This record gives sequence, C-alpha cells and structure tokens, in this order.
Amino acid sequence: MAPAVPLALLALVALLAPGLVVAFPGCDYPPHLWCSSPEIAVACQAESRCANLSRPAAAPVELSLFYESLCSACRGFLVQQLFTTWLLLPSQVLNITLVPYGNAEERNVSGKWDFQCQHGPEECLGNMIEACLMHEAKDFSTYFTIIFCLESGSSVTKNLEACLQVYAPDLDKDRVMACVQGDLGPTLMHHNAQLTEALDPPHQYVPWVVINGEHTDQLQAQAEASLLGLVCRLYQ
Repeated sequence: MAPAVPLALLALVALLAPGLVVAFPGCDYPPHLWCSSPEIAVACQAESRCANLSRPAAAPVELSLFYESLCSACRGFLVQQLFTTWLLLPSQVLNITLVPYGNAEERNVSGKWDFQCQHGPEECLGNMIEACLMHEAKDFSTYFTIIFCLESGSSVTKNLEACLQVYAPDLDKDRVMACVQGDLGPTLMHHNAQLTEALDPPHQYVPWVVINGEHTDQLQAQAEASLLGLVCRLYQ
C-alpha cells in the first residue's frame, strides 16, 4: 500500500503546481474547493484545515408561557425567571411564546367575543394590551421588553405609554389602543383562548409552562426553581 500523502504536502503541491490535481480516494474536487462545504471537507480529509466550517447550530429550546396579566405568580415568573434567562442566553438558545389568557373564559355575544377574567375586567384589558403589543411590535425583543416593563411596574394597564417611551419610542400608543378597542384585540384574544384550550394536558393553574411541546410537574417545578439551569441542561 502506498504511503499516505500528508495534507500539507498536497496543499504545497497545489500552490506550486496548480495544474496538477492530487486528491484522496473519493475526493473529486480541486484543493481550492476542499473547504467549500462540510461534505467535501470530509471526502478530501480536510476538516482540520477548514476553520471556516462551523458545526450546525443546535435546535433552540422552545418555551411557551400561558399566563394572566394580573396573576402575581405569573408576574413573578415572567419578571424574575423568564426575562432574566432570556437576557443571559444567546438568542439562538431559547425561543419564547407568550400567551396571555390563562383562566379566562370567552363567549360569543351577537357575533363578538366577550371575555371574563379571573382577576376582573382590568386583567382582561391587560391581557389584550399585551396581545396587541405583540401584534403591533412584531419583533420579539421589542415587545417582550415592553411586557416586562408592564409586568414589573405598578400597573399593567396604566403604564403603557411610559414603557413605550423608554423601550420603544417609535411604537405609537394609539396604534396599540386602536387594536385593543377595535375588532382586532378580541380576535387576538380568541386565538389565545384556542391555544390555551388546546393544551394537552389541560392547564390546571397559571403560570403554565410548556417546554419543547411538553408539560410535566417536574418540568414546571424545575422552571420555577431555576429556568436558566433547566434551559442549559436541555439545550443540545
């Protein structure tokens, strides 16, 4: 068997004699293409020389939070666990879905959706403000920061303008309130109701945490104790 040709020697040959192509068995590519893709690098035994090739990113941990805007336990989890964890982790590690609805109930009255919330009409208003914020802001980092501001402040429903001025001055309060007071807000809340009612197992309390499509008592307890530690253990 012929001795293996060192990769460095092959590269030198390619530089000094570009018309002469020396390849490994299974490598049908000229040396200047060996680092053009992970598959070619493997075929040409060039992985160690291809610093530009990175490993594919792991799938992010998917977390959905089902909550109510005035629920004290929900506010505590969102502010102290979820927002802090999101700030500390790289953006590709954790995807968050917020579903403000919780233990509310809906009914169709003359073709329009009407909602009854656990903590009264003020909570229904808070839920709808946050749903409309998500719709109007679009960008997660923008609306999550505003929702954090609302949930950590003295009033979820009265601090919208102040939170927008600090965290999203380009987002007009009137746009958000037009959504709340028009037909769009109830439509968004109806969608959140459907998402909540479709939970399997059905939610029994709030905050209700679903991670990678799964809810268990163990996951819930770990999320409430140390969400950052849980996400870091789950991220592969």
